[in-house]
Parts: sequence; C-alpha cells; structure tokens
Amino acid sequence: MKKTLTISMAAALLATTAMAQDKTVTIASWGGSYQEAQSKALFVPASAATGITVKEETYGGMSDVKLQVSSGAVTLDIVASGSGSAARAGAEGLLEPLDYSIIDVSTFYPTLKSEFCVGGDVFSTVYAWNTDTYGDAGPQSWADFWDVEKFPGKRAYRNKVAGALEPAIMADGVAMEDVYTVLDSEEGIERALNKIRELKPNIDVFWSSGAQQAQLMKDGEVDMTTGWNGRFDNAAKDGAKVKYSFNQALLDYDCFAIPKGAPNKDTAMAFLAEISKAEYQDDLPKYITYGPTNKAAYETGEISAETAAMLPSSPENAALQVPISLEWYAKWETIADEMYQEMLTE
Repeated sequence: MKKTLTISMAAALLATTAMAQDKTVTIASWGGSYQEAQSKALFVPASAATGITVKEETYGGMSDVKLQVSSGAVTLDIVASGSGSAARAGAEGLLEPLDYSIIDVSTFYPTLKSEFCVGGDVFSTVYAWNTDTYGDAGPQSWADFWDVEKFPGKRAYRNKVAGALEPAIMADGVAMEDVYTVLDSEEGIERALNKIRELKPNIDVFWSSGAQQAQLMKDGEVDMTTGWNGRFDNAAKDGAKVKYSFNQALLDYDCFAIPKGAPNKDTAMAFLAEISKAEYQDDLPKYITYGPTNKAAYETGEISAETAAMLPSSPENAALQVPISLEWYAKWETIADEMYQEMLTE
C-alpha cells in the first residue's frame, strides 16, 4: 500500500512538474529599446494575466532558428521576426503553422499576418539625420540621402539586404509603385547594388541592429542613417539630435513565430493569442512609436490622436510609404543577400 502511494505521489509530482513546464515559454527578440517595449507592453502583463512564465532572450534572427531546427535542439518557443524573414523561414520549413482558431486576428489589418507569423507591430524603415548637422532641413527623399553635395557628411546603412535595396532603387529614380517590379530580376538587384556602391565611400558604418543605429545618432558618429522610426524616437527622448521623415519610407511589420519543434508549442500558441489582443497592443506606443497590427487597439482610448499621428500605420503616414512585399522577399531574399554581402566585401 505504501509503495502504491509512493508511486502515486511520484506520478502526481511528475504531472505537476510537466504542467509547470507546459506553462513556460522562451521568447527571443532583438534587445534594446524594442524588446524593452515588447516586454513592458506585451510579455509581462500577458504573463501576469495567463500565469504563463516568460523567459526572455535576445537572438540573431532566423539564422539562429535554422541552426536550432536543423540540429534538432530547439530551445525557443516564440521568436520576434521581420515579416520578410518569417515568410522565407516558413517556406523553408523552419516554422510551425499558426492556429488562427486560437489566435483571433478578426480585427487585424488584413495584410499583417501570414500562415507562419502573426503581426506584432507596424514600423517604418526611414532615413534619419542629425539636427546639429542639418537642422530641421534634412533629407526629404532617398535621392537627398544619396546627394553628398547637398548633404555632405557621414552615412550609415544596413549590413543586410532587408530594407537596403528599395531605398537605393528609389534614389536611382524609380517610382514607389514600381520598386518591386524593377527589383524582380538579378539585373534590377544589381542596379540597386550599383547605387549603393556609388554611396559606399560616404558610408562609415554598416549597422547590424536597431540598438546600433540609435547609438550612432546618440553619439553623433554619423550625420544620417537608415533605420527604424521607433528607435529614433526613443533616441530623441534620450537626448539624441535626430529627426526623420516618413516620405518614401518602407512600411513593414514585425511578427511573432513559433520555431518548428518548439518545446512548448501549445503554450506558445496560447500566449500569442493573448498578446494579439487590443488591450496589450494599445500599450506598445507608450514605449516605442510602432503602430499596432490590431485595428481595435485604436478604439480603446489608450492611443491619443497626437500619438497616432506619429505612428507608421496611421492613414496619413502610411500613404507616404512603400509597403514591403513579402512575395519579393520569399522569392529573392536569399539570392539578393548573397549579392549584397559580396558587394560589402568589395
């Protein structure tokens, strides 16, 4: 009898341990002010509401996911991703399909979700400038960003292809609506690369992270850079002399995905359902000026008209921008990034 009781207690303990493990998710994002905003607006309050324990990590993007999946040693349950990278990773079989019977996206902007990734925020890749160098009269187009006579000074640019070719092709005179048509060939990609080669003598830094692009402007290390609007707003709050424009910016979104073979897949799906709700998304702009993907977040009363005017997804700002093409990234990103990396090492 005692032996049976001991076995029963051991089984109950194992079941309790399994349940506790099941209520944990490990989330990887990109660090800096961006992950801090995600943590304050989404992860911490959703953890409190659901009882799901959240372990936060930083990571290097889908290349880390690929390494984990290919080695069969997946430790991450949820990853933050750029929409294009997620589209490609999903096509490569690196992500779990999301269950939209669990994750309610009925009030989302229709383009801000995919089979493998659910939108977490809307952001813009913009050109930003140092107001100590140019005052308020900084560049107002990508052609201006390339114009080193009108705007002399040091530039910074991204070290990966995502968001790098579109500005170059617009600087070369291509209209916003024709960007992806022109880039839909190796010749078009090469044309954009040639435009970057033209600017390369004036590019002092090829940045690798949002934290770095913000720091470059805080330190005054460069006079203008490409980067993500919310990072620059936060840098300005910290005293950086920085402004930017939404004109010809790239309208994009970040999303959340579940790596293939995630150890806590079901809990991760439930957690994504929670942080997709308007009551969490309406808090994100308090910490970083990225727009919600859930339209209902604009109706809760938490986002003021003044704040809405600063968000990339507001109708006025969205109209000035080029929406990122996920189809283009799924088709061309691998090839284009190889060509881009070769250009960087020339």
